[in-house]
Amino acid sequence: MEAATGTGCSARTLAACVIGGIVLGASVLALHLAGPVSVPSLPPLDAVRRRLRRRRRPVRVYMDGCFDMMHYGHCNALRQARALGDELIVGVISDEEIKANKGPPVTPLHERMIMVRAVKWVDDIIPDAPYAITEEFMNKLFNEYSIDYIIHGDDPCLLPDGTDAYALAKKAGRYKQIKRTEGVSTTDIVGRMLLCVRERSSDAHNHSSLQRQFSSGHGQKVDDGGSGSGTRVSHFLPTSRRIVQFSNSRGPGPDSRIVYIDGAFDLFHAGHVEILRLARELGDFLLVGIHTDQTISSTRGRHRPIMNLHERSLSVLACRYVDEVIIGAPWDVSKDMITTFNISLVVHGTIAENMDYAKEDSNPYAVPMAMGIYHRLESPLDITTSTIIRRIVANHEAYQKRNEKKEASEKKYYEGKSFVNGE
Repeated sequence: MEAATGTGCSARTLAACVIGGIVLGASVLALHLAGPVSVPSLPPLDAVRRRLRRRRRPVRVYMDGCFDMMHYGHCNALRQARALGDELIVGVISDEEIKANKGPPVTPLHERMIMVRAVKWVDDIIPDAPYAITEEFMNKLFNEYSIDYIIHGDDPCLLPDGTDAYALAKKAGRYKQIKRTEGVSTTDIVGRMLLCVRERSSDAHNHSSLQRQFSSGHGQKVDDGGSGSGTRVSHFLPTSRRIVQFSNSRGPGPDSRIVYIDGAFDLFHAGHVEILRLARELGDFLLVGIHTDQTISSTRGRHRPIMNLHERSLSVLACRYVDEVIIGAPWDVSKDMITTFNISLVVHGTIAENMDYAKEDSNPYAVPMAMGIYHRLESPLDITTSTIIRRIVANHEAYQKRNEKKEASEKKYYEGKSFVNGE
């Protein structure tokens, strides 16, 4: 039985081999008669790489603005814009365009460029950008800068003739919208300074500190100064989420050289940015102390600060040179504070509102000086918060007119405002 089974298997195997040979022979004969066969070749390696690069090309988004007297609202807009792509290119509008469309800017182009470049969510800038997105400029953005989308806030941006500055981008389907940051605008900040000027000049009968009104967020406070247009005082509502969004996730390493610098950082400006840049170059981690509203008011007058503690903290946190901030830092830099934060160096600029601290009975830097870890930095720019205020005061009539016009459009925006999903 076993032998018979073996014989049967051998016969079947032989038959399969014969049939397979016939099929193979027929296939070879057919190929020979058909002539040479074209075998599809693989694409060249360079072509494959190009396709992969195209597929992996980062999404580039564009956002423009005046960024005049840059504040945390601007920074938050740039943060939101950056979240819509992989690279954020920012157009900084020229002085001439701002003057023609809105009135005189408070800060000139070169200062505004320093401010925008220092925001940690910005990858590159385009100086002298036009106020309106013309077809020519839009094509330049798409073709030369490889921009995928143009971004703007949910507040309207109208040209002098009443048309939408972003109409062409919307029509092209390349427009995306972000949520406007509540509680602040350049118009609002200029209004606060104008309010200070008016209250000073009238020798205010109200003895309550204007600074306290700013800092406590009395958003309904309105002063029309006889002009009929209201100037809103800060109604910024700080949240822990917003602070987290602006904060860096990493702390200093065990061997990091930690540099500490403190101040008011009121009306965060190019002078602040440049001294922070130099301070950061002196170590591995820059810790910035931001003084309380009460401390600033007691040292610089009851009309200061213009921006409250949380507003100032967000502006500083948005700066790419800053690693961490102390919100409400003490006036004196103590030994305990130096030990707690492992501070290696305490620095101060040569340009500041108060340069008489060393002559005072209580020198806030006495301890780091005694420890030999204090360093005085040469300030690159001769700008202080008072410089910005003087610019407003010197040209307050022009800014008053500009604000009245802008406040009317902002009032209209707030009256018709609806919820916009965004962060």
